[in-house]
Amino acid sequence: MPFPTVPIDLRSDTVTRPTAAMRRAMAEAEVGDDQYGEDPTVNRLEERAAELMGKEAAVFVASGTMGNLVALLAHCGRGDEAILGDESHIFWYESGGAAALGGIPFNLRPTSGLGRLDPDDVADQIRAVRPGYPRTGVVCIENTHNRCGGTVLPLDVLRELTGVARERGVPVHMDGARIFNAAAALGVPASTIAAEVDTVQFCLSKGLAAPVGSLVAGDAPFVEAARQGRKIVGGAMRQAGVIAAAGLVALEEMVDRLSEDHARARRLAEGLAEIPGVNVDLETVQTNIVIFRPPAGLDSATVIEGMATQGIRISNYGLRGLRMVTHYEIDDDAVDRALEAAASVMAPIHA
Repeated sequence: MPFPTVPIDLRSDTVTRPTAAMRRAMAEAEVGDDQYGEDPTVNRLEERAAELMGKEAAVFVASGTMGNLVALLAHCGRGDEAILGDESHIFWYESGGAAALGGIPFNLRPTSGLGRLDPDDVADQIRAVRPGYPRTGVVCIENTHNRCGGTVLPLDVLRELTGVARERGVPVHMDGARIFNAAAALGVPASTIAAEVDTVQFCLSKGLAAPVGSLVAGDAPFVEAARQGRKIVGGAMRQAGVIAAAGLVALEEMVDRLSEDHARARRLAEGLAEIPGVNVDLETVQTNIVIFRPPAGLDSATVIEGMATQGIRISNYGLRGLRMVTHYEIDDDAVDRALEAAASVMAPIHA
């Protein structure tokens, strides 16, 4: 079967292109100067984001990395410590921004294969108030968990973890880049998840398919501090309604369809698991991310190149293996084609 002219891109859900409805909304967006609080489309997006998260307020930022950064800057002063998982996105993929720009040291805690922190361990790591100790400024959690394969924190696990922080007066920030995927997997509104944390960041530009942007939500004083942090790191925008308009469409039209991506990821994972020698931990395939290891003797670069020659783009996930991520541009035919290509590329090692 010849591969499609346009490659099937499974590297990430960040590769999604704006829908036709988003493009129309962007072209017709009512705009103003956001620095004066006068961009009506940005204002509507922030109000809608706060409503969906069940929070008092929200601020529109350029990216999830910026959102997590301004959240940590708002929670912590210089020298205050952030407790977070050793597999967290904030630690691995955000260039150490909170440490570099905010003077915030990271206290890294072991992350389970399902993306969870041990509540007892977190409780032990929250600092007592005494000379020489840094203040514990925030506990950070991730849901869904990127490096652990898009895993979801069950509500009881989340509540136990946030409970130990709250008992000790420490706020909890959620890197909820894919919180709507978590909500879809749990069958609850995103606000049910966000209610368990003090602040939350979520992305518009992943499974929701907007071209750019994230939101950070919390109470009004926190959001005001995050807005100031956005200015410090150069994230202030002017007529940003042009991009906020796509975000509004994303929140209204793309949330309810995420379970389709999850079903296709599961089918992709199960198909990969049938290829001799391919290692897929099906327990971690809970949303739209599939991480797998090729058969012994076949390196990741060879698999990536072989898939590319058949029109399938996948990503190298380092020591964890290879990654495929489903999104709205991946239909059932694309899954079939990806599995055919994978079998072709990886089966010969056992011939």
